[in-house]
Amino acid sequence: MLPTWLTDTAESVLRTIKAITFFDVLDILGVTFVLYYAYKFIRDRRAGKLAVGVVLIIAFLLLSNLLNMHAMLFILQNFFQVGLITLVVVFQPELRSVLEKMGGESLRGIRSIGESKEAANLRAMTESVSAAAADMSESKTGALIVLERSTKLGDLILTGTVINADPTPFLIKNIFFNKAPLHDGALIVRDGRLYAAGCLLPLSTNPDIVKDLGTRHRAAIGMSENSDAVVIVVSEETGLISVAYEGKLKRGFDRATLLDELNRYMLPKEERLVDKARSRLTRSQSSAERSRNGKKEDRTHGAE
Repeated sequence: MLPTWLTDTAESVLRTIKAITFFDVLDILGVTFVLYYAYKFIRDRRAGKLAVGVVLIIAFLLLSNLLNMHAMLFILQNFFQVGLITLVVVFQPELRSVLEKMGGESLRGIRSIGESKEAANLRAMTESVSAAAADMSESKTGALIVLERSTKLGDLILTGTVINADPTPFLIKNIFFNKAPLHDGALIVRDGRLYAAGCLLPLSTNPDIVKDLGTRHRAAIGMSENSDAVVIVVSEETGLISVAYEGKLKRGFDRATLLDELNRYMLPKEERLVDKARSRLTRSQSSAERSRNGKKEDRTHGAE
């Protein structure tokens, strides 16, 4: 015989489960979605440190209320009356970045319908950019190239000169030639075309950036923090090729690895799958050819 409290608890749980409707489930999923992205937002940004301070203040507020600490409770309650406005002001750069990226992600599914038509242009653009970056790396020519994605960069284009030209390695290298009038700014690539040069980018204010990085790298990181753009940097001092995306900087690319990285961000998913299939086929053909050549050499040595 089960205890009465256990049967009462089981009946209460069953009643609660039966009372759950479709909209309750939808509500729970919505809250889960919001909490997950709030956690991701805090984890991936400097806002995490500020969020810890906010949590501590809330804990002090609850503790003050529990222990009847009237003076502390009065101060904290007045603080929270303007707390939401304060949080919006403090988190303004991060909130803007998140909202821009959410808007871009929501439209990506719709845009993917016509992406296959533009895949050839994007592929030609990534090949030209990779080839130019590799050549500028060898000559230690500084360069800053922004590949626009779903977040439009019209306000930054206005700071430069519109050229709207087909992407060729020769033209890209000419733009960043150290005697050229537009070499100091950034080159913005839109829809697979070299759209504007000499553009001014926002610098990152992240204090955790390595002090050895110069203005170009800080501008690249700042641009990637405020949009979903992919930014390529060629160092004038070392010739190293770097890629900034979502506030993170990867360094040490060559022509082949840079091309793979740009295709991963710029090409539609279907095109990337085709690339992988071609790469596997090429590797298998190369392996088979090496195997045939090895057998021919063995037969030749046997004949000798």
